[in-house]
Amino acid sequence: MENEENIRINKYLSQAGVLSRRKADEAISRGEVRINGVIAVSGDKVSPGDTVEYLGKPVTTKEVERVILAYNKPLGLVCTSKDADKDSIFRKIDYPDMLYYVGRLDKNSQGLLLLTNDGELANQIQKARNNHEKEYVVRVNKPLTAAFVRGMMSGVPLEVEQGDGTESKKVRVTKECLVEQTGKNTFRITLTEGINRQIRRMCEHFGYRVTFLKRVRVMNVGLGNLPIGEYRKLTANEERILRSLIK
Repeated sequence: MENEENIRINKYLSQAGVLSRRKADEAISRGEVRINGVIAVSGDKVSPGDTVEYLGKPVTTKEVERVILAYNKPLGLVCTSKDADKDSIFRKIDYPDMLYYVGRLDKNSQGLLLLTNDGELANQIQKARNNHEKEYVVRVNKPLTAAFVRGMMSGVPLEVEQGDGTESKKVRVTKECLVEQTGKNTFRITLTEGINRQIRRMCEHFGYRVTFLKRVRVMNVGLGNLPIGEYRKLTANEERILRSLIK
């Protein structure tokens, strides 16, 4: 069992708010991290009194308020780092601490996005992403049919990356989900998995094109009447329930 005082280097960088664990692993593999002047390798641990540097700059963990934010992402913004894209959400959000997004929304989608400065929490939620509910409202380009609704609910075959570092793909059938028709061309859908552009691709399978897509709920957190482009802190009760759901 890991000594609580000795922290794996990727976790240390995440807790310091410098990099997510995945990005920390990548930085370590590139030799950009040092512990006590020695280039760190994957699995190294940081002990009390050790000095850590990333890109030649000292890194220290700091006591900050761990927050989870609900953000209403506008159309046209992307979930990337601030430096990677001029349309990054982080160029539009005025927040004093480094934030991580939890679950992407593509450029043409809007709605609820969870943000946090707690790298460990973000990592835990990402690990559980195929188990928690995400609810969306969707409009398509032509009237719905009963066959379309049944097909969406029953599972749709989609090509997905193998995840083994190759470019080969495999066909994966989406999990059964809840679909509720709300109008001639509109419906609500609740998913419990995360496949890239999943709803759009599911609709395309049946010959439909999505013209509007908004996420309105992630697990127990609802978008409510939060204005577009604004964020709010989760309430204490929302955070308590959220943390219990990802344990």
